[in-house]
Amino acid sequence: MPLLHEIQEYVVQEGADLGSILLKLRFLASRLGSNVLEEWVKHESEGYPSDMEVPSYRIVGVSYKGTFSGPFESGIKNAPIPSHLIKQFAGDSWVSFEVRESIAGVDELVRGSAESGSLGIDASDLILLLQGRIYENYACNSVSGIISRTSLTEIQQAVRGRILELTLELEKSIPAAADVSFGASKTTDTNAEKVQQISQQIIYGNVNTAVAGGHAATISVNVNERDSASFVSQLVESGISEDDAISLVAILEAEEPESELEPFGTRANSWIASNLKKAADGTWKAGVSVATAVITEAAKKYYGL
Repeated sequence: MPLLHEIQEYVVQEGADLGSILLKLRFLASRLGSNVLEEWVKHESEGYPSDMEVPSYRIVGVSYKGTFSGPFESGIKNAPIPSHLIKQFAGDSWVSFEVRESIAGVDELVRGSAESGSLGIDASDLILLLQGRIYENYACNSVSGIISRTSLTEIQQAVRGRILELTLELEKSIPAAADVSFGASKTTDTNAEKVQQISQQIIYGNVNTAVAGGHAATISVNVNERDSASFVSQLVESGISEDDAISLVAILEAEEPESELEPFGTRANSWIASNLKKAADGTWKAGVSVATAVITEAAKKYYGL
């Protein structure tokens, strides 16, 4: 059975192990040449680094309750705290929680919250932030944060839905994708650029944001010719540190590209080779493929290629 059909068959089965399905999808992504899909599968399988933006379906709401003590031994227990007050005094991140665990970790959280119907989070830091701001003359003694179990199951369903939608679209738009199977790699026309666009659109919903690379990928950047400031701004906006962007543009100013197809000179190529590890280890807020694509397209625009 073709790998694509095998993934489809398993993903629609109730209770199918998403971890093993993702491993098969990662193999398929590698054969199709989609860095976007490979990175997504990697993060869903292993978890998202703390400095990386998570997909929107992994951002869940949190509700809060608090215990307060007042004068003459009065008190209020398990009082709901409005979300807008949490946001006002503590920030958006407290009401919009980013679930960074691997999909296997999410599965475990769902199982662990089956009896209670919810998952508690550590909200002890909120005690000082809310002190004296919720009820006048009442001290905040404790705060508990709660994530609905339903929010966690929706993450599972979102991943499952994207896998199915993606494989169906690949089968329809790129028939050669159905020829991929385990074993020796066959030379087939899988149209890597189209695979990139489909993956980006279905997973993240916008093909015009920084798309992972390969030389055939399409990416939208805003850099003016020989304009160092716009080059630096684009790289920083894409998740590359400002110091590194300034360092690279200084090299671009000092040398010319090798050709229209190769927008880097010797020093720039050396810089990229030594600095891409920052994308791999999470120093940059962009994955390897995204960083490569952004830098390449930004350099082309800088040189007017």
